[in-house]
Amino acid sequence: MVINKIDRPGCDPHGAVDAVLDLFISLGATDEQCDFPIVYASGKLGYAVESPEDAPRDLTPLLNKIREHVPAPGVDSDAAPAMQVTTFDHDEYVGSMAIGRVESGVFRPGERALLVKRDGSRETFRINHVFGFRGLHRLELNEAVAGDIVAMTGMDVLNVGETITSVENPRILPMIEVDAPTVSIEIMTNTSPTMGKEGKFVTSAKIAERLEREKKSNVSLKVEATDSPDRFTVVGRGELHLAVLIETMRREGYEFMVSRPKVVTRPGPGGETQEPYEIVIVDIETAHTGAVIESLSRRYGRITNLRDVGMGRTRVEFVIPTRGLIGYRSRFLTETRGTGVINSMFHEYGAWAGEIGERVNGALIAQEDCTAVTYALWKLEDRGVFFVAPGEKLYAGQVIGIHTRDNDLVVNPGKMKKLTNIRAAGSDEKNILKPPKALTIEEAIEFINDDELVEFTPKSIRLRKRVLDHNNRKRADVRADKGTPEIRDAL
Repeated sequence: MVINKIDRPGCDPHGAVDAVLDLFISLGATDEQCDFPIVYASGKLGYAVESPEDAPRDLTPLLNKIREHVPAPGVDSDAAPAMQVTTFDHDEYVGSMAIGRVESGVFRPGERALLVKRDGSRETFRINHVFGFRGLHRLELNEAVAGDIVAMTGMDVLNVGETITSVENPRILPMIEVDAPTVSIEIMTNTSPTMGKEGKFVTSAKIAERLEREKKSNVSLKVEATDSPDRFTVVGRGELHLAVLIETMRREGYEFMVSRPKVVTRPGPGGETQEPYEIVIVDIETAHTGAVIESLSRRYGRITNLRDVGMGRTRVEFVIPTRGLIGYRSRFLTETRGTGVINSMFHEYGAWAGEIGERVNGALIAQEDCTAVTYALWKLEDRGVFFVAPGEKLYAGQVIGIHTRDNDLVVNPGKMKKLTNIRAAGSDEKNILKPPKALTIEEAIEFINDDELVEFTPKSIRLRKRVLDHNNRKRADVRADKGTPEIRDAL
């Protein structure tokens, strides 16, 4: 067992060992299984030691333990060739690549092989290339024998868990179950007045091509078409998974808009609606425990474990609906004064927990196209917190800040000070502004409501209303209140 991150302040390596032993005992492990060697390490600093008190040098103790205790793979080179796809990649030159460990037999380039798919269908293909790995680099091999971790090319479409085997004597391995993605967003072409000014790729065809390319190498990403050719539903394993895709596309020069994340529900055995639940572990200062527990309890979080880890910190484990985490992480940092650590992982699908309240505060919305000026922002500072700074060009319908109250407020951040010919000492006030709040990708998509969007470009992150015109937005709200929502049609 390797205990990592022992260089961090407040770490508890011995407590981690005790927790693993408790887990093994609860799972019914034997005495032999509980008697495992332990290595303490820091992956960031690149060292491993046999005791936390030892002086750090390098990773030699870890490598020695691996050679001493990890047996060679139990494989049969003479059996029928078989390899299970554990992940896949895509290359513009060689196409799809199936990556996994050869369980038995030998594979060679030029030979015919059989791909047994998840749905039971079978595809015969010819192996074009076999690649091995040395560090982060791939090198071409003449053959892949049992025990090798390799990448093969030649198949058209594949998925995780499928088996590559012999055509004449197939050996089908048990299918690997892959957790389904649980959070979806809509990615659409940018319709803001700033369209095309900062991005290189702005059309729906370019965005669709990029998403299809991502789907070929991203195991847990799904891309679904909608009733509009300019809008795509992208489903992933969480906000962080989707945020990585958004940031990657931004850096590549794409310009697009994103809707608020939603969880993927499914019908239960009795026809009831089920939603995904996650296990959440928070590591916080003991003084902030009450605030965090109260917030997560309101979001239907249920405490499963709570313990003092020393150094004035507490670790709390929750089971909570995935919906409860949407929009919470930024609030978590506020509640813990930036000192908390939160981690989550998918747990299971369960019964629908109930309605969870949306954002408490309203939005400050630009009234018209303008350039933000210091005087106007200074006059509006008591209305809320701004996302924009003086000198930024704004457009009507852009969300420029957080209102102090729960309703949206339309403001004019471009209003200039009226000048007169009268000057007197003390008549001019000194306008000193607070720094604007800079939103990250996660904070932006968590902050918005259903009637708002986030505009992403290579240079900017902007928030906006779906309906930019104030009068049209009021009419759309009236139609929604009457049960005939037509917000998207008003774009």
